[in-house]
Amino acid sequence: MEMFNKQKTLTMRKKLIGQSCRLFYSDDPVKIVRARGQYLYDENGTKYLDCISNVHHVGHCHPAITKAAAAQMELLNTNTRFLHDNIVRYADRLAATLPDKLCVFYFVNSGSEANDLALRLARQYSRHEDVIVLDHAYHGHLTSLIDISPYKFRKLGGQKEWVHVAPLPDTYRGRYREDHPDPAQAYADTVKDLIEEVQKKGRKISAFFVETLPSVGGQIIPPTGYFQKVAEHVHAAGGLFVADEVQAGFGRAGTHFWGFQLQGEDFCPDIVTMGKPMGNGHPVACVATTQEVASAFTANGVEYFNTFGGNPVSCAIGLAVLDVIEEENLRGNARDVGARLRSLLQGLMAKHPLIGHVRGAGLFVGMELVTDREKRTPASAVAAQLVNRMKEERIVLSTDGPDENVVKFKPPMCFSAADAELVAEKIDHILTGMESERQKTGDRV
Repeated sequence: MEMFNKQKTLTMRKKLIGQSCRLFYSDDPVKIVRARGQYLYDENGTKYLDCISNVHHVGHCHPAITKAAAAQMELLNTNTRFLHDNIVRYADRLAATLPDKLCVFYFVNSGSEANDLALRLARQYSRHEDVIVLDHAYHGHLTSLIDISPYKFRKLGGQKEWVHVAPLPDTYRGRYREDHPDPAQAYADTVKDLIEEVQKKGRKISAFFVETLPSVGGQIIPPTGYFQKVAEHVHAAGGLFVADEVQAGFGRAGTHFWGFQLQGEDFCPDIVTMGKPMGNGHPVACVATTQEVASAFTANGVEYFNTFGGNPVSCAIGLAVLDVIEEENLRGNARDVGARLRSLLQGLMAKHPLIGHVRGAGLFVGMELVTDREKRTPASAVAAQLVNRMKEERIVLSTDGPDENVVKFKPPMCFSAADAELVAEKIDHILTGMESERQKTGDRV
């Protein structure tokens, strides 16, 4: 098939694709035509180091994944209402990574579908409607999920009366910080207070939704013990604890397979949602829950039907992803390389006052930029400039956080120590130049 030149592709995209579907580096987009591992290649063969494609969890175009997909696609791909081995094999493999209590699975096509189904499950089980979410949360693009995603609804129609927003447990910029004696308790108490306010209005809680490692909120690592304390309050109110693992799951945290496990061995959510990484770019997602919740969903008498969710090809791919994670020790790699990356970035803090904070778990890392460390003033413009300059160095990054001042790192899990060294070296070089320029011009970014 003939390849268009970059300008023609861009012209056709502007004409044919909705303008709300934004590109990376919209002023000068990169056209990527192939990829392998943690590397992307443009139409000229220029190689870019990919620090953001968490969807391609075990690496772009991993040969074991493409082989499994092609083999199953050649054999059978059909409606999920036919009996087939792949879906039960895959569910069994996923169950082995989760607490015993989470033993019933529903397969869907995207993280958004998974979270929408989790909302239905929680409401059916609890017989309540209201939902508690964290500030700046994002749980998906369906209408139901925009309603529970402050990151989106604050820019749109506003907050529904059945949605209640608790403070983000951010110990760097939030209400309770690193100097607080027990931030987990303090932030959990805000949820308890919110539940009491809701109940005074005669309303009842169906669920507390939380990204186990809030990403859009700024690559946040919740204080240990926070989930357990929140779950006590939510359960006492008759609701369920829903752990959104779409960004954090499948070993990205390094030390654990799931983000919620960072909270401790004693914690188990009522519902876990997963997506993106499990198919390495193929659309497959899942909801895991308990027998009790699943039984309540069955008892409503309405069949749950998903034509493609859990189809033979999707499950073959999912099984191959689990194999690669295990065979290539990618969880161990995330632990070790993530620690190295954080150490390198923390080392740069002594040299660059613009770096206010470095945080993360495994290959889920955030570097927060500030113009004033004491006041923690967001350096949003600096972050945007750094990302663009890194693109010139052939390294793909992006920003997140309420003020878009957190440079985020969520690369494919095959990201190496050498990659981490290169990233730190280029950031050091660029920030040195930016700081020198500011001193010359007297600018305050």
